[in-house]
Amino acid sequence: MSGHSKWSSIKHKKGKEDQRRGKIFSKLVKEITVAAREGGGTPDMNARLRLAVEKANEANMPKDNIQKAIKRGTGELPGVAYHELTYEGYGPGGVTVMVQVTTDNKNRTASEMRRLFADYGGSMGESGCVGWMFVKKGYISISKEKISEDDLMAYVIPLEVEDLKTEDAAFFEIFTDPLHFSSVKEGLNNIVEFEAAEITMLPNTYINLKGKDAEKMLKFVEALEDNEDVQEVFSNFDIDDAEMEKIEDSL
Repeated sequence: MSGHSKWSSIKHKKGKEDQRRGKIFSKLVKEITVAAREGGGTPDMNARLRLAVEKANEANMPKDNIQKAIKRGTGELPGVAYHELTYEGYGPGGVTVMVQVTTDNKNRTASEMRRLFADYGGSMGESGCVGWMFVKKGYISISKEKISEDDLMAYVIPLEVEDLKTEDAAFFEIFTDPLHFSSVKEGLNNIVEFEAAEITMLPNTYINLKGKDAEKMLKFVEALEDNEDVQEVFSNFDIDDAEMEKIEDSL
């Protein structure tokens, strides 16, 4: 998923995560709250909650905020009723787009999603129109500057990894069954630093974007991720390294 790792790299270089710390915390609170509501407030017994808490810890969210979000999810504290929704459609160049949101106002979010799709040359479709093109997987991206291929292979072999891809110029990419993601992540966590580690939706095919379509698509993804209700954005775009370098400074 080369487009994905490149996009992660751009965000990392530009310090987007630090600039949006308040929004990141808000999104994590929503995820923790919903995870606790759906599966209980004990991370060891709730895989989704465990991953959400791990993300919160990685983002340096205060532990008190995490505990309050869990208690709101379990009903021990009063809280907002959140709804989980997925919006599907098409972006520049005909690429497919899935947007997962958690919102307390479905009408507001639907209106905002329609506006964003239209603003960046896309269109929203019906539920399920592109979802069939994606499959849920665990995904870990590691910079090739951090570890050699031989060393990484030696660590990966005992773990329940489905695939290790080395074709990308800058990143190793590890794919797992979602059920085994946590154990694989834990097995590598103390060995090498991750560029990205998450449960994601991988497309079956990719569309290569160039020029204005490539630039517009990256700006579209950035605008979606800037929305406080948006938890995840998935797409099947790919952009060549040379093309990415041309447009990176404009983002």
